[in-house]
Amino acid sequence: MNTITITADGPYLVQGALPLARQHIVTNAQGESLSWREGQAVATPAKGPYALCRCGRSATKPFCDGAHQRVGFDGTETASREPYAVQAESIEGPTLVLDDAQALCAFARFCDPQGQVWRLVLESDQPAAARLVEQQAGDCPGGRLRARQRASAQTGGPSLEPHFEPSIGLVQDTAKGVSGPLWVRGGVPVLGADGGAYELRNRVALCRCGASGNKPFCDGSHVASGFDDAN
Repeated sequence: MNTITITADGPYLVQGALPLARQHIVTNAQGESLSWREGQAVATPAKGPYALCRCGRSATKPFCDGAHQRVGFDGTETASREPYAVQAESIEGPTLVLDDAQALCAFARFCDPQGQVWRLVLESDQPAAARLVEQQAGDCPGGRLRARQRASAQTGGPSLEPHFEPSIGLVQDTAKGVSGPLWVRGGVPVLGADGGAYELRNRVALCRCGASGNKPFCDGSHVASGFDDAN
């Protein structure tokens, strides 16, 4: 079974056949995030679980080399375990609803082009705007944003989630000159160091620079810290 287990002040232990590859944010000339491009696959150990660096200090990134012990890494988990639906606020447009759980922002900036997704959802009766809302929400690696069809208040509308095979992406943010989080896709269970499970979601962004204030999730701190997984 595919799982990611957080160890106390240590790495992520990955169990199962989860492909690992670099995922590049593609931007336009203005630096706006437009799409994803899959890059080089990273070979994983053939046997047993493997450990991915969580402190950002390993010399063998993305894998752990024990640096968390040398640097005294504090990996205390501070993120809420409330369900996404409880954390999110909703913006209702004519045909779509945009759910937004701000604490899960990984600063990938797909929400900004064409006037920002929060305005576009208010124009979702226009097909072009509706397509952009679905795309921009679906490209959000941390799953902060979720688009769904509008329905009655009693039933709610179906989610417009993109389909992902279970996998892990190593985010590369060329526009900012940094490396980003672990983009975990396809509904992979994430277990806390205490053994408790986080809500199973289609996409989450796990911090790998060590600086997030919302561990285990990314909060965009890799940009301010200048995290580079090549160093």
